[in-house]
Amino acid sequence: MVFTNNITSIFLLGFPNLQNFTFSFFSLLVLIFCGTISGNLLIMVLYLVSKTLQSPMYFFITQLSLCDLLLTTDIVPVLLHTVLYGGSTMTLIGCIIQFSFFATSESSECLFLSVMSYDRYLAICNPLRYPSIMNHRFCVTSANVLWLLGFVVMLVYVISMCNLHFCGPHVIDHFYCDFEPIMQLSCSDTSIIHTQILVLGSFVVLVPFIIIVTSYVYIVITILKIPSDTGRHKAFSTCSSHLIVVTIFYGTLIIVYMFPTGGESIFLNKGLSLMYTVLTPLLNPIIYTLRNRDFKEALNKFKHVF
Repeated sequence: MVFTNNITSIFLLGFPNLQNFTFSFFSLLVLIFCGTISGNLLIMVLYLVSKTLQSPMYFFITQLSLCDLLLTTDIVPVLLHTVLYGGSTMTLIGCIIQFSFFATSESSECLFLSVMSYDRYLAICNPLRYPSIMNHRFCVTSANVLWLLGFVVMLVYVISMCNLHFCGPHVIDHFYCDFEPIMQLSCSDTSIIHTQILVLGSFVVLVPFIIIVTSYVYIVITILKIPSDTGRHKAFSTCSSHLIVVTIFYGTLIIVYMFPTGGESIFLNKGLSLMYTVLTPLLNPIIYTLRNRDFKEALNKFKHVF
């Protein structure tokens, strides 16, 4: 692996035109950051201490919370510094390290969302086989495999980047180090690494998305066959939270990477990126807890203990 560059530092522009809104935006980000950390940690603690939450669905929700914590702690501290000081300077190595954590968390989250959709498919469409398939061993093994896959995807990205020659410019017009902005710093031929990213991206984004869509097609068909309105509502309520999270996550992710990144679209790209890197990790625990009776009961018991 050869890592050569003429860049001593990289400057993240962030949001340079905030002007009089800097303090308000910074304060809002601090509140979101604190809420995201608290909410996701709460979900993980409740899962560990509550017997009523010891099920495959809640196990995978904790893994999703772990992805969100990794993403938030990777992106938001640098973003806060960027907003407060009108930019942020970091080394090229630091930039690639930030991207590596980002790639791991996003890849793993895509994979976990697909497994969670399979969990809901089994629970609704094949409930008799659910206990035998979705056992503790399957959950732990699949979690280890998915985290490993996310790490391998990140490793391929980083190794490919470290074989490029970087010569500038040293300015990135974004608030974090994403793949394409880093590639724009390179003087090497990036066609091969772009092909690698396309293949890996299809594996960790498109394949899980197909699994999710297929699962929900069967889920909807099964729900429509339920004769009573009460039964249909109960069946749909068990997967509505996951469906909302999937819609928000994939919706913003697809729009960001389908939009062009130059010209007037840069501000829109930053706004959408802000949504899935900062806002979505906050919304996930809110959606799963506020819409879930088991979590509410576990939280009430947890409050009474303390």
